[in-house]
Amino acid sequence: MQYELIIFDWDGTLMDSVPRIVSCMQAAALEAEWGALTSAEVEDIIGLGLPEAIDKLCPGILPAQAERLRERYAHHFVAANTTPMAFFSGVEAHIARLRGRQAQRLAVATGKSRRGLARIFAETGSGDWFHASRTADETRSKPHPQMLSELLAELSVPVERAVMVGDTEYDLEMARAIGMDRVGVTYGVHTPARLALSHPKWIAHNVDELFDWLHG
Repeated sequence: MQYELIIFDWDGTLMDSVPRIVSCMQAAALEAEWGALTSAEVEDIIGLGLPEAIDKLCPGILPAQAERLRERYAHHFVAANTTPMAFFSGVEAHIARLRGRQAQRLAVATGKSRRGLARIFAETGSGDWFHASRTADETRSKPHPQMLSELLAELSVPVERAVMVGDTEYDLEMARAIGMDRVGVTYGVHTPARLALSHPKWIAHNVDELFDWLHG
């Protein structure tokens, strides 16, 4: 099936940014005096909005400490951390091919902030790839489906003509909540078994498999 609208998650789906997110969150938790976080703990919350991620990572954290953690995470991610980030191999060429289809539109639904997404769009020159985007700080965080509903309304696409692509259960569950088709990718953070619980139409194990399926 050729979808009219393909909505992508960002981190762990299009961009290989998970190692940087993990190292920044671990550093921030120590500086906020919360304590050490394992890589698995941080990977589990990737995809959520930052406040929701901190609430899940640090149950019972006090508001001032949570604010300190947010501030230190932002500092590390933007200015202090040098862990490389790049698109997964093949993403740019495959997106360009999709963009060549007149009747197909592309969008992003991400746990990033608008400021963070705008920054990465500018750094990579990828903002023009997408017809619309939603971030967790301007609507509801995943797995609530509000960002998907807003994208459908903005682009005037019926839900049955759209598909959500992501590497976490949060991506797939927000799509399932409104009856949208969904595709999981296993090269991000959540396991194939965990993704399968959301009954995706397809599970791809690498970028080429994903886009071969999307190209139809």
